[in-house]
Amino acid sequence: MTATLGTRWAGFNLVETLVATMILSGSVLALATISTNALTDTTRNRHYEQAAAIIDEQLSMIDYVGIDQLVKLEQTEGDNEDFGFAYHWKVSTEYEGTDNLYIVTITVTWVEGSRPYSVSAQTLLDGTSMTATPSETVQL
Repeated sequence: MTATLGTRWAGFNLVETLVATMILSGSVLALATISTNALTDTTRNRHYEQAAAIIDEQLSMIDYVGIDQLVKLEQTEGDNEDFGFAYHWKVSTEYEGTDNLYIVTITVTWVEGSRPYSVSAQTLLDGTSMTATPSETVQL
């Protein structure tokens, strides 16, 4: 079948349709990949935020009871499942040698899928607690 001079074919041919379909499916695949990566990153960031909250909770507890009392009670590690996921935290202390200062390192670990993750925080704290008993007053 031949076209006469001056007439145009209406519609798309098979090659144009296949190219348009491939471009559309590639775009859909790229959007699906972006959404999956965004969801994965959001979940991972939520775990990091929860680990930071556990570190903050442990630092507050150490500051409240004091480092010496913490070591006496042997509360230097534990598990936390308050957030619906299993986190393990560990506190290590090292005496700095000056003015009752300790280097306190708290590490929170968890396993997501088959990959382990961890967050660590390190700070200097005074070894005395906030609830220290008041000293006896001296009367003059």
